[in-house]
Amino acid sequence: MKSITIKTAGPFLLLTFIYFIVGFFTTINGQCQGPLKVAFLSDATTMRNSLTTLISFAFFLGYLLNSSRTGRMLNKIGYKATLIRSLGIMVAGLVLYSLSALCAQYTTNIGISVDGDFVPIGYYVFLMGSFLMGTSAAMLQVVINPYIAAYPLPGTSAVQRMNFTCAVNSIGTTIAPLFVTGIMFAGVSLDDVTASQLTLPFVLMTVCIVITTLITRRLALPDVEGTRSTDVEASAKLAADRGKRSIWSYRNLKYGVITIFFYVGTEVCIGSNINLHAMQLMADGQTISPALLATIYWGGFLVGRMVSASLKNVAPRPMLISVTLGAIVLMTTAMFTENLWLLAAVGLFHSVMWSCVFTLAVDGLGEHTSEASGIFMMGVFGGAVFPVLQGMLADVLGSWQFTWMVALACEFVLLWYGVRGYRK
Repeated sequence: MKSITIKTAGPFLLLTFIYFIVGFFTTINGQCQGPLKVAFLSDATTMRNSLTTLISFAFFLGYLLNSSRTGRMLNKIGYKATLIRSLGIMVAGLVLYSLSALCAQYTTNIGISVDGDFVPIGYYVFLMGSFLMGTSAAMLQVVINPYIAAYPLPGTSAVQRMNFTCAVNSIGTTIAPLFVTGIMFAGVSLDDVTASQLTLPFVLMTVCIVITTLITRRLALPDVEGTRSTDVEASAKLAADRGKRSIWSYRNLKYGVITIFFYVGTEVCIGSNINLHAMQLMADGQTISPALLATIYWGGFLVGRMVSASLKNVAPRPMLISVTLGAIVLMTTAMFTENLWLLAAVGLFHSVMWSCVFTLAVDGLGEHTSEASGIFMMGVFGGAVFPVLQGMLADVLGSWQFTWMVALACEFVLLWYGVRGYRK
């Protein structure tokens, strides 16, 4: 196996930049739901909201269906080859995004009825593109997470490197909403949005990812020793070990996957539904800014990750316990006082949870790390489940106030993993 002997920052910076791309396009996909609801589903009535939320559902479905197989692919062909394939799938997803806009322009009479609602073919094309973008994001994270955690960058710890890379990812999630409103639909009110406005931005983004892929092919990305099995002897050892135990027998990984399912659930609940709660309060006469709430929440991720990246001697387990306790106190207070500013501030505590849980989940797995990364990423599907459950509860209760019990329950799972769940 070709391992790293010269500890340079080149591969680390390359994967950090690609992680920025993942954050950017993940948010782009979610931010397009509102405009696409107008552009593609203006004739829908009975299932308009349900069809709109399928865009995010399709994105996260890519994580559930493809993360585990990507871990096996990574173990077989290596980091760089898997990275190139992942970027290729992202290009295909962006092509489908552009094609959906063209379909909306030139095939407006072609579509499929769903429960009496006419849905144009362009919507379904975008849905397939969203699935491919989610698949690509999952594959890229399967590659990046274990590489960053194990990369021997002098003077840094695993959780410190993860927090820095996640901070750069947060820059992408922060600027993406500004890109959608300020560039893709600049000067156009939501009611006047058309799918044709998507064509040029998505074509340009496709060109950028193609260039990134070509540059990545030319750059060196050596394997990190001890994180995957490649030669015959190591494969035989791995097979013999598997005869005795399953990868699911690693307690810290098994419960880490469950924990990240709940973590992404609570993260996306606040990120997606705090605006809906704010809109309810506005309808009741309160003065509040949904956009500013979202900015504070995601901005908290950026601040928290940048601060934690500068901390060298903080272990992931006590960090996870501390920030989870802070999130529980803040979220409980916010729910009972219905103070959404406090709820938005939870982003500061959420900022380091991902890196802490991942570092703990793959701790001590050695050559199983690459496959474990793929299994771990399946838990991201929680981002498609819990926001929907919270929305259903809001319909039942007629208010969003106590629906935050859904997100609060997720926080207690994180606390349990830090206190008892993590044991190698």
